[in-house]
Amino acid sequence: MTGSRLALLCAAALAGSPALAGSIDRSGLGLGALFETGNHFEASLLHVAPSVRGSDLAGGRTGNVGGDYWQGSLSAKVDVTERLSLAALVDQPYGADLLYGTGSPMLGGTRVAVATQAAVGLARYRLDDAFSVHGGLRLQHASAEVRLRGLAYGPVDGYRVRLDDNWETGWIAGAAYERPDIGLRLAATYHSRIEHALPTDESAPLAPLNGRSTTRISTPRSVNIDFQTGIAADTLLFGQLRWAHWSEFRVVPERFLAVTGEGLIELGDIRTYTLGIGHRFSDRWSGALSVHVEDKGKDLISPLSPVNGRHGIMLAAVHTAGKMSVTAGVSYVRLGDAKLETGTPDTLRATMRDNHSIGMGVKLGWGF
Repeated sequence: MTGSRLALLCAAALAGSPALAGSIDRSGLGLGALFETGNHFEASLLHVAPSVRGSDLAGGRTGNVGGDYWQGSLSAKVDVTERLSLAALVDQPYGADLLYGTGSPMLGGTRVAVATQAAVGLARYRLDDAFSVHGGLRLQHASAEVRLRGLAYGPVDGYRVRLDDNWETGWIAGAAYERPDIGLRLAATYHSRIEHALPTDESAPLAPLNGRSTTRISTPRSVNIDFQTGIAADTLLFGQLRWAHWSEFRVVPERFLAVTGEGLIELGDIRTYTLGIGHRFSDRWSGALSVHVEDKGKDLISPLSPVNGRHGIMLAAVHTAGKMSVTAGVSYVRLGDAKLETGTPDTLRATMRDNHSIGMGVKLGWGF
């Protein structure tokens, strides 16, 4: 099995995996295009339909809190010399779209919207036939809006904060070991924290909550460890361990902190595991199946992040014709039950149960 075929199988398994990582992590910050054989262009489009429902302590129903969303990415990789490769990537690494229905008197009308876009420039240098190093820069844009509604918020019911656009940069570094003769690759990649200073507009019926300031929000440091190896003729075993330092992500607007003594949201670190198998059925068709598990966090969590752990399955197929390839994937994810708290810490306000998410993706690849 060729190196490019192995890469296609990995891409296939991950094509249906948006919204699998924790918190607002949507892309998993994968750099698979950097390891493609030869010059390569790739475009992907993903659609995710979550179902996140529950009930509050007053017996009200939240409705489907999670909004459907589309996500796209583009990447291109070129070999400058036999040892040096360059790549560029455009994607939407983080995002959120939540709205609690008015059927919940405790939380109805609570809204969260987070949007990011990123452009990444990368280089990979082969030290010899087995070892390589890679790294680059990420230019990232972020904006967000949060609205608190419902009896659970007490004096801050009606609070709204708008975090305006901001661009910042971070860096990426990693290394890889490869044995093409057996389809082996082990790669580790570190992504630095990116700290945004977002112009902030806070408003609420309570006068001290009104004002303009700057809020510093960090997207987290993370480490991706990816591996793949051939285990039989035309068969590949692959996986990933991803750790993200989400405890660095804290949303603490100035006026909200002054009134409540706490921030809007604080998250815990998250580990994500993926394991899968891919097989080439013919010169034109390959397929992959993988499973995914994410750790649970603390027992009580914020309504602004109403899922606690998850596990899912992904199925994908790749069709190749000459230098062109088409990957299609689908994922089904069981979302972990969550107990939501607001206002007074460690006070239960609502419970989310028996939820899931369905993702579908298509990816076009072209070698040139």
